[in-house]
Amino acid sequence: MPDEFTPENTVFVSLSFEGPDQYSQAGGLGVRVTELDTALALQGFETHLVFVGDPSLPGREERVDGRLTLHRWGQWLSRDYPAGVYQGEEAKLRDYNDSAPWFVADSLLAPAIRAGKTAVVIAEEWHTAEALCRLSDTLHGMGLRDRAVLMWNANNLYGFWRIDWDRLSFVSAITTVSKYMKHRMWAYGLDPLVIPNGIPARFLDTPDDADVAAVRAIFEGQITLFKIGRFDPDKRWLMAVESAAALRQRGEPVRLLMRGGIEPHGHEVMQRAWSLGLSVHDVRARSRDMADCIAALREAPPADVLNLSFFLPEAFVRTLYRAADAVLANSAHEPFGLVGLEVIGAGGTAVTGSTGEDYAVHLENAVVIDTDDPNEIAEDLLYLREHPAQVERLRAGAAATARQFTWDEVLHNLFAKTSYVAQRQGVRVLPPSSPPPVSWPDPPTAPPTAPPTASVSAAEPEPGTGTTSQPEAEQTDAALPDPIRTPTHAVTGESATPTAAEETAASAPASGKATPPTPASGMATPPTSAAEATAQAHEDIRAQIDDGTEAPA
Repeated sequence: MPDEFTPENTVFVSLSFEGPDQYSQAGGLGVRVTELDTALALQGFETHLVFVGDPSLPGREERVDGRLTLHRWGQWLSRDYPAGVYQGEEAKLRDYNDSAPWFVADSLLAPAIRAGKTAVVIAEEWHTAEALCRLSDTLHGMGLRDRAVLMWNANNLYGFWRIDWDRLSFVSAITTVSKYMKHRMWAYGLDPLVIPNGIPARFLDTPDDADVAAVRAIFEGQITLFKIGRFDPDKRWLMAVESAAALRQRGEPVRLLMRGGIEPHGHEVMQRAWSLGLSVHDVRARSRDMADCIAALREAPPADVLNLSFFLPEAFVRTLYRAADAVLANSAHEPFGLVGLEVIGAGGTAVTGSTGEDYAVHLENAVVIDTDDPNEIAEDLLYLREHPAQVERLRAGAAATARQFTWDEVLHNLFAKTSYVAQRQGVRVLPPSSPPPVSWPDPPTAPPTAPPTASVSAAEPEPGTGTTSQPEAEQTDAALPDPIRTPTHAVTGESATPTAAEETAASAPASGKATPPTPASGMATPPTSAAEATAQAHEDIRAQIDDGTEAPA
């Protein structure tokens, strides 16, 4: 990695609606942020993920020996929307925009920056665009904007019409996951940096040979196809069904295993299969155990299309990737094509489209189709069956390609692009051995003239919060009406106005401490340490914001 970014001097924060919880996954975004942040934590970086999480799980959870912290946001709302991350989407979006930016700035970034670290924030998809803009404004008001690299990443074109592109481009660097997406974004007047997706290193491990052999034995003598993904027209499910029908019309026995979602397009897909004369059977497993999943396939009737209507564990999915004659990842619009990459990592044969799959080369590591003609798929599969040596060459090339796209390899790209963005945004990246920087005006040249007074001492607040600490679950459930005018609410939900007891404590002299002189009128009290200087500057800004005398830039 570039020398300027190390675990000793850098903290990463991800902003995303989706995350690792089953509640929070509706597509590839949840997988991406989970694996990216895990890879960063495994390399030693302090990493935080702020996402709309399962309301039944803890508001704060640590993983990877404490280096990865999950912050499940808006749980008080999610309890009213149990169906998943995008149920109640607009209400969750308003809450995220109003509360997450201050929490990230005050509780995650400010303490790290005071400790001498550079902050790198990566926001995902249109839901986080407004939050990232507000985060930039908040950091600017706190005097910390030059210590944070801000990047916003597009994984798809969803919601682009809702983004203020001029504002977002001004406060952050725009990135995307493939050259195809880069070219699509040119139409919006954007020129994003390309940082590809990756797969975890464990996806290079070959699935269990016995499980693969068991699945192949079930479908011996048949061309076995597998397709998994949302029931979305862009995924070209109709083409997949039609390619199975084309093989059947040629007299080839075929089995198409499908695992879709709950989207309405699924009904159209099933109707198309029936209209083509294909038999369809729903398959359910007794449990998520590998043996029960394989047994469900074995006990299914000999239908042309097997609709897998149960949760598919990762190990079972990878077994199907390798056991099938081909996995149909034949999308018409694929920003990156993560499924195809996972297939070649498992040693399978991927059939991809010709959009965002930058890694795919026809007959070198995958089957790449150029049209929406189902006969193209059928002919390519028949060609491979007649040329087994080509299949072995293809799978060998696939294994080599997969090794180039593990997250450990992709992180080198990420660090290099982050270094460029830091330079472009004027962010100071300190060497690991440098002390925390403190900008403070020169002390007054004239000695103070007022007589000494008692020092002020109060209970020391938790750094960056202005309040004592409390459990994360309470932090995330707080009602947050205004994240700028009431800065402590993002953590505690309490007013910034001190109670009578607090005022009394603040006015009491501290025992055992030297009494500093009172400065002359109009002069600021010089700090006694770098840490106090930074804390005092932070409190001054917050006080000005609270009484309305200064608004964040």
